[in-house]
Amino acid sequence: MSAWQRMRGGAFRLSLILWALVAVLMPPAAMAADDLGSLITELGAAGLSEKQAVVDRMVATGKPEVVTILEALVGRDLYTRKSDDKVVIGRKADGGILLVDPVSGEELETVGSRAVTRVKTNNSLRSTVKAVMGTLTLMSPDPQRRLEAADGLLKSSDQAMLPLIETALAKEEDVAVKTALQLAEASIKLQSESAAERMAAVQSLADRTDPDSRVMLSRLLLKDGEVWREPDEAVRAAAGETLASMERRLEMWRMVEHLYQGISLGSVLLLAAMGLAITFGVMGVINMAHGEMVMIGAYTTFVVQEGFRAFAPGLFDWSLALALPAAFLVSGLVGVAIERGCIRYLYGRPLETLLATWGISLVLQQAVRSIFGPTNREVGAPEWMQGAMESVAGITLTYNRLWIILFSLCVLGAVLLVLKKTAFGLQMRAVTQNRNMARAMGIPTGRVDAMTFGLGSGIAGIAGVALSQIDNVSPNLGQAYIVDSFMVVVFGGVGNLWGAFAGAMSLGVVNKLLEPWAGAVLGKILVLVAIILFIQKRPRGLFALRGRAVES
Repeated sequence: MSAWQRMRGGAFRLSLILWALVAVLMPPAAMAADDLGSLITELGAAGLSEKQAVVDRMVATGKPEVVTILEALVGRDLYTRKSDDKVVIGRKADGGILLVDPVSGEELETVGSRAVTRVKTNNSLRSTVKAVMGTLTLMSPDPQRRLEAADGLLKSSDQAMLPLIETALAKEEDVAVKTALQLAEASIKLQSESAAERMAAVQSLADRTDPDSRVMLSRLLLKDGEVWREPDEAVRAAAGETLASMERRLEMWRMVEHLYQGISLGSVLLLAAMGLAITFGVMGVINMAHGEMVMIGAYTTFVVQEGFRAFAPGLFDWSLALALPAAFLVSGLVGVAIERGCIRYLYGRPLETLLATWGISLVLQQAVRSIFGPTNREVGAPEWMQGAMESVAGITLTYNRLWIILFSLCVLGAVLLVLKKTAFGLQMRAVTQNRNMARAMGIPTGRVDAMTFGLGSGIAGIAGVALSQIDNVSPNLGQAYIVDSFMVVVFGGVGNLWGAFAGAMSLGVVNKLLEPWAGAVLGKILVLVAIILFIQKRPRGLFALRGRAVES
């Protein structure tokens, strides 16, 4: 490219930027000296040397349709219809080219390629128009388009765009767009020859923690051979301090995220272990099929949602409200059937009970594989459980886990009310503390055992409903939580719900805090070793039950 061509292209680019500034500052009605329709016709008829001037006048109209027209021009999708010389936008379609009116956006007709002629452009015109597309979209009434334009300005970091960015910032009301424009402004000012402007740009990034800001500041602290990229020592020092402050805030937010994930994991463990704590505490049964009760609850959720999809898709957001009692009933009835059909004949024989329940777990898994297949099943989330909260540091806290945390606390409160405020709860606590004395007092311990096992299994089914929202629903779902559930029960204290709560939250938080440092596998090993050492000192766990039979 000759020096004259480069100078002419630069002048045209500067003129477009100035026109864009005028478009931002003045209302469209005040600028529309030329009719856009006639300008489009003129653009189609003009020669290559004249098209730049026509584009200049189109930008001056300040109309948002100009952006679409110039995008078509750059993409070589602007045509002239031979029948009436009308300039149209062409889009590929079945059977030819779909013609669209460039001003109204109305679809006109589909024609063959011979019915239209492409509006001629060259590399110089396309590159010049493309360079200012970001500035033009800042006029768009759509915040998303303005955000895309601001991101484009950040990537280009063109000094010539700074006046336009400052003008747009003064008018911008959308928070996301304004934040992006401020970042683009700082990126450009960091390239300024003035040390004061570079210092101001560094200071403007002090409250941010996004990756782009950290990269900008990091570049100032690099060397090209023996020469610092940032020559001013005060600016380098400010950049280093700002970057260190960002990293401290990021570390704090990462800790918040780990705590949130730990509490979320603890809530899942609490739901899975709550029923196990009741059955293990009352009956002394090591139920290896407890994980399969969780699985049954998850598959019940899947069946309920399939029913909603088939018969009432508009009410899908209410599917979990029906899935909760359904999962409790189905899992509870399966639990009662297991207790009445097998476990009641094995009381006092823990090894046989363990083997029997392990065998039942295999039967249940294979039954589910035969009915639903071995592959994962899709369980959808209601609209109110979708999405996430994103902090200023980019940390994401999902709504589904927040709802599970609240749900687990509600289930814990409901179970405590049953144990403390109902006759069944009183009988259950009596059997837990001294089975023989409870039987002598006329309490039907056999019925209490069956109902207790059903209650524990039903709570496990509810846990399956919650797990279906964050995990794969498959025949192996329960196996992933059975070991952790037993650890929670043993660590917290057998038969004590407050112990299960403390144990679940402790294990969940410690696991998540150890994972970034030690990894998931080594973290679980360290937790297991810590629990073994703890049980050596406190065999009854954190909160040991009291009673004659328990203490004997």
